[in-house]
Amino acid sequence: MGLCHSSEEDNHEHQRSSGESGKSTLLKQMKIINLNGYSEEELFTWRATVYRNVVESAQTIVQTISELGLSYEKPELNDNVDRILAYRVSGNPKSQLSPEIIALVKLLWQDPVVVSRYSKRENGLYLMDSAPYFFDSLDRIGQANYLPNEQDVLRARLKTTGITEIQFQLGGLLIHMFDVGGQRSERKKWIHCFDAVTSIIFCVALSEYDQVLLEESNQNRMLESLALFESIVNSRWFIHSSIMLFLNKVDIFKAKIAGAPLENYFPDYGGGNDANKAAKYILWRFLQCNRNKLNIYPQ
Repeated sequence: MGLCHSSEEDNHEHQRSSGESGKSTLLKQMKIINLNGYSEEELFTWRATVYRNVVESAQTIVQTISELGLSYEKPELNDNVDRILAYRVSGNPKSQLSPEIIALVKLLWQDPVVVSRYSKRENGLYLMDSAPYFFDSLDRIGQANYLPNEQDVLRARLKTTGITEIQFQLGGLLIHMFDVGGQRSERKKWIHCFDAVTSIIFCVALSEYDQVLLEESNQNRMLESLALFESIVNSRWFIHSSIMLFLNKVDIFKAKIAGAPLENYFPDYGGGNDANKAAKYILWRFLQCNRNKLNIYPQ
């Protein structure tokens, strides 16, 4: 989610949401559009993050397949997946992924058992949204001279801790945009950003309706986002604020809605597998939270 303070000379925008909603991606996009993007040096610093996203996503697959008691169709995987679980990515961006790990992850992603489970969203095989993108780019990522491009940076997942700020000019305004941690453990730090905020950007991943929090596995992410949104729109800090409600990750939402019906998680929903009806229902749930009658602008 984001918060925005606006004046002719000085604008503060803050982004808020629960974790993995796309708010940090929005901040990266603002940097690319308004601040000439990323320098080669800045791109290089994302290398270890991309490596970590690849390895941790592969480890999630291995752990899930193991928990389900399944075997891979590729014999070499059954004998070697422990190597994936044991692998650790160096924090040094000058290091590179082991060619052996690259080869194993490629086999893993192509294995029919994994393909079937992921394509049908069966039995809790949930990956970070950009995992398929990185898996499909392993030949490039595995090169010794790999330099992340801006698309890689946009898709890379790095947990937001504390508060990140960028500043840029927009027309006659100086915009200060802040990104704050979405996990529960980070939310106590938000209070320091609340002074003179006139606008909020609240990001919601539509695709999170069937997922749970990283820090509390029995709590549905969409319900958590609804609770967070309700606390924000009805807070005394924001009685003069307007809110932009970003419902994003629509493509992922449309792809999964048929295999994971919304009514399984929200029993009062009655629109079936129609993605538009499902999205409108989720929007309605958020708008119902607005007891303070703030101006809310769905995006």
